[in-house]
Amino acid sequence: MVDLGKRWEAKNEPSLSTKVREAVRSPGALKPRLEYAIRMIEIQIQKLDQTSNRFNERDKSIFNRVVNAYEKHDVTRARVFANELLEVRKMEQMILHARLALEQIVLRLKTVTELGDVAVTLSPVIGVIQNIKRAMISISPQADRELTEIGDLLSGIVWDAGSITGSTINFDVINEDSRQILIEAATIAEQRMKTKFPELPTIEEKIGAPIRP
Repeated sequence: MVDLGKRWEAKNEPSLSTKVREAVRSPGALKPRLEYAIRMIEIQIQKLDQTSNRFNERDKSIFNRVVNAYEKHDVTRARVFANELLEVRKMEQMILHARLALEQIVLRLKTVTELGDVAVTLSPVIGVIQNIKRAMISISPQADRELTEIGDLLSGIVWDAGSITGSTINFDVINEDSRQILIEAATIAEQRMKTKFPELPTIEEKIGAPIRP
């Protein structure tokens, strides 16, 4: 009979201190591998924060150019800068959405205390990571690779947990849970974007027509 407690708690030092692929392939304990996955996701959150800060600085610079163009009544240049700013803010919202989703994933992973919880908790998370990865390709190829490794690691944990407990996965529930995580993160991201960034100014009274990117 398999000792589930030992399988959960046992140490698996080589895979946790070396490469992700080794951790995925290792048949060792699940808890250390799960803790390692959490650390990897937290590192991704930190990297997203750094990327977000760079975009924030760019946002401020372009916004000032829009304002200056308005002040000079240069509608053409104002439109160009406004369009550029909208693209930057799309990226900023995408980054914020990914960050919030990863935060929710970390919270979920930290609630896993038993082997029986693994498949239920991690399976929707894998779908979310796949979605984030597709969105981040245009922003950071490195993030795409690292998220792929995280997804592989979590998939390995789910597979091993299922083989130990004999649990089955309801993919309809998983897809719905994944969708809810993404929807909640997207809603919060949109609200924070509206609060964080000023709206583009208009000078309808001065020029006769507002800038509409």
